[in-house]
Amino acid sequence: MKNNLLIFAFSFLAFPAFCRAQSAPDFKELLDSAMVRDSDLKMQITQNKLTDLDEHKLKDIFLPTLEVSGQVGYLNATARLTSPEINLAPFINIPQGSFNNNLNVSGFSGIAKADAKMLLYSGGKVKYLKKANEEKKISEDILLEKTKDDVVANISKAYDQLALIHQSKKVLDESKKRLDINRKTADKALGYGLITPYDHKKIELAQATLDAKMVEYEGKKELLLTQLYVLTGISKERLRLIDPVLSPVELLSSQKGIEERAEVRALEHGITAADYKIKAEKTWMIPKVQLMASAYYIGLYGSRIKTSENVIPAVPALGYEGAKLDWKPTNINILPLLTAGVGFKWEIFDGKEGKHAEETAKVGKEVLQNKKEDALKKLTLNLANNQTNYDIATAQINLKAKEKELAKNALIQAEKEFRYGMSKSSQLIDAENDLELAELEYQNALFNQRRAGIELMRSTQELDITKLY
Repeated sequence: MKNNLLIFAFSFLAFPAFCRAQSAPDFKELLDSAMVRDSDLKMQITQNKLTDLDEHKLKDIFLPTLEVSGQVGYLNATARLTSPEINLAPFINIPQGSFNNNLNVSGFSGIAKADAKMLLYSGGKVKYLKKANEEKKISEDILLEKTKDDVVANISKAYDQLALIHQSKKVLDESKKRLDINRKTADKALGYGLITPYDHKKIELAQATLDAKMVEYEGKKELLLTQLYVLTGISKERLRLIDPVLSPVELLSSQKGIEERAEVRALEHGITAADYKIKAEKTWMIPKVQLMASAYYIGLYGSRIKTSENVIPAVPALGYEGAKLDWKPTNINILPLLTAGVGFKWEIFDGKEGKHAEETAKVGKEVLQNKKEDALKKLTLNLANNQTNYDIATAQINLKAKEKELAKNALIQAEKEFRYGMSKSSQLIDAENDLELAELEYQNALFNQRRAGIELMRSTQELDITKLY
């Protein structure tokens, strides 16, 4: 009993996952999977992370910095001293410069230093750079919309191509059924001598041609399934379960203009960012202020301080021969040695480096303005072209529907005439081919109209998959 309960519980939990694994994915699932896997989208998102890093870098620029350095080594320094005049009349009288003395200091030295700095005022440059970076990030996020629309268009095209292939298969299946019926009629007619063997062979040729088209269909279907698998990562077993149907896209007049296109809005924010960059570069003439503090330690170990000549001159009258300096202290330490204060840097003349940076920023803004102007012209033409293509494609659907209806009626008439021996097999096959071609052209017209509709929606950044599927 316990085992049965475990089996039931496991089946209850696993059944939804099993059903999902065996169900055909809808367009939304295909699109969501493609968004995760699309290489261009992932690359663009990764590149945008650099802008986030720049933003953090600007936020951290006012944080204090601490630098610690040290040095240990052997010190040997000699200073040359010239004696001043010593006049202790009547005992001592030494004229100035009468002797030279070398003072030598040697030993192992150690120096440690800690520097702390904090920017207090950047002249406004950091503030403007932050605003420029914010505008740049908005621009990059807007361009992601365009990349996502590209993914939607690619998946939609592959999905509709699969639908076109499926509809083509149905057309070929209907043709095969009709040819099988007509083949039986031809067999009887040949037996009664109503048609020639040549006419009978034409029916066989038509069937062989249809079989070849079936093989071509399978190859195209397999290619599309592979394409969707690469784009979405969904297994081919589930993709084979998709049975889409093509239907026209009904669009109302556009609610937006080309100004809503991602490219235009991204350039507008790029121009705003360029304005802030120009303001940031203009701050080169404003003084920068920072807080500074330092701490030093200086030590001398195993040292020796000596002179080459007497530091205390000889006094013959007193019987004093003089003395040199020869001192060996255990160690000498200076700790702490502290400095702290506020410093400023004012670049009154920097060789026009700041001016050149400002002019470069202005040129960058001018380039973006020219790109926007060019984009508006091209997008205006693109909108008009896509509207015309959509109108033509919609009209083609009605035309191909009428052609299909006429071809269908013609085939019905040709079948009747062939059945009663009033026409040859060639006329029947021609009528069959005409209907097959008309039905395929009708499906192609639906496919082309959907492509035109998608491009028209993209012209004004109004791509909406709810209108497509």
